[in-house]
Amino acid sequence: MSTLSSEADLSTAVAGVKLKHVLMNASGVLGALPEHVTRLANYGLAAVVTKTFTKRPREGYGPPIILRLENIGFLNAVGLANPGVGAVPQVVRRGKELGLPIMVSVGGSTVEEYVEVASVSADAGADLLELNLSCPHTMGYGLDVGSDPSNVFEVTKAVASVSKVPVVAKLGLSDNYIKSAGKALEAGAKALTLINTIRAMVIDVYSLRPVLSNVFGGLSGPPLHPIAVKVVYDVYREFSPEIIGVGGVTNWVTAAELVLAGAKAIQVGSALSSNDPRELIRSILGGLSEWVKGLEYVRLTDLVGLAHRK
Repeated sequence: MSTLSSEADLSTAVAGVKLKHVLMNASGVLGALPEHVTRLANYGLAAVVTKTFTKRPREGYGPPIILRLENIGFLNAVGLANPGVGAVPQVVRRGKELGLPIMVSVGGSTVEEYVEVASVSADAGADLLELNLSCPHTMGYGLDVGSDPSNVFEVTKAVASVSKVPVVAKLGLSDNYIKSAGKALEAGAKALTLINTIRAMVIDVYSLRPVLSNVFGGLSGPPLHPIAVKVVYDVYREFSPEIIGVGGVTNWVTAAELVLAGAKAIQVGSALSSNDPRELIRSILGGLSEWVKGLEYVRLTDLVGLAHRK
């Protein structure tokens, strides 16, 4: 395989932030400490997304918190464990030192908390703010907020009105995901990340109890992928916004599906834990490049949303 510079153009931009190619990590993989940013950068990603930061440190749930499901992915309930907003400046600084755009994932249980974490992140130099409106397993956070379109509007509006840093709303699967997407955009979100893990559970038939300490968690990996494609497709069809697609990306084909559904950039999550991350990223990029050239296009972004053509 020749170098990317002689391949198809895989560059893109999200909310005005230029990326050398379309791949970044999904929030939650790593990214709460500066050394995590270094590790993610070494994978060859075009941008780094932090773990979700909240105002105060959170220990999260006790073990077991992650379950590998045979051949299909993971079930996790970490509980938004993070060192608190005080750790954000060091994490952002490391991204700047490495020359990578960094998107801080912002969490909160109140509008004021979202605003405070976002403000600290913006002051620290974050390139993008991703509002976690979709975590499925932490009560009072994430999906508990994002499943209500009025809440999505209120949080997004509050953060967008006080920050010069572009706001990206990360939404999950709910009955109202199209309305929530519209409200996020109406409130000032410059892009959407779709989707997060979805609620699921596993019961141990010998102990007769749920496996995870939190009872249920978020399902990630290949089973999530067709759902993510559908959500990205629906939201793009309705609003044609800038979308970062995430959910079950394991190879170039699954990444390409999200592009055709409407995604301008792609996040990779569980697959980074199941493979050699550097080789995985190289393989996805190489496959995308060959795909674009095979279709006789020059730029990957020319293929965004083409599944909607009549």
